[in-house]
Amino acid sequence: MVSGPSGAGKGTLISGALERTPDLAVAVSATTRAKRPGEVDGREYHFMSRAEFARLVGQGAFLEHAEFAGNRYGTLNRELDRILDSGRSVILEIELQGARNVRRLRPAAVSVFIEPPGIDELARRLRARGTDAEEEIEARLEVARTEMAARAEFDHVILNDGVGRATAELLGIIHTATAPTGG
Repeated sequence: MVSGPSGAGKGTLISGALERTPDLAVAVSATTRAKRPGEVDGREYHFMSRAEFARLVGQGAFLEHAEFAGNRYGTLNRELDRILDSGRSVILEIELQGARNVRRLRPAAVSVFIEPPGIDELARRLRARGTDAEEEIEARLEVARTEMAARAEFDHVILNDGVGRATAELLGIIHTATAPTGG
C-alpha cells in the first residue's frame, strides 16, 4: 500500500510502477466525493452517494474505509478479489487512516510512505493542480502535517524529490515484495 499527503506524488509514482510491472494492478477506491473534470467512474474512483457507501459499509463490503476532507473513501473487497483472481498483485493508494486499518487487518501488507520535499513544495504542487479551492488546499496542508508526522509507521519512506528516482525506488520495493520466495 502506498500512502502520503495529497500532492506528494503517489499517483504519479504508482502510474510509473504500473507501466513497468504488468503483473501489478491498482485497486480503484470508492469515494463519495464529486467527480472532477476528466475523471471516469471505475477508473479514478468508484463514485457513489453517501447512502450507497453507508449501505456497503453495513454489508461489510470494504477492506477499509475512512473519512477524509469531508468525503468517504474505501477499498472494496470485490476490487481486491478481482485483481487477485486475475493472478496479479494489488497496490493500494490510500490515506493514513486507511493505511492504519489495512495494517491492522493485514499485517503482512508492505507499506510505503511517499514524502514530499517539504510543506512549501507540497503547497506549490496542490495549487498547480488547479483542482481545489484555496480553503481546501489549506485543509489538505493541515492534514499533510499530521500525515508526515506518521511516516515512521511505514515499512518504507520514499522522498519524492525527483519522479524518476522515486519511481525506481518504489519499483525496487514492489519487486522485492512480490518476488517469489524459494523453499
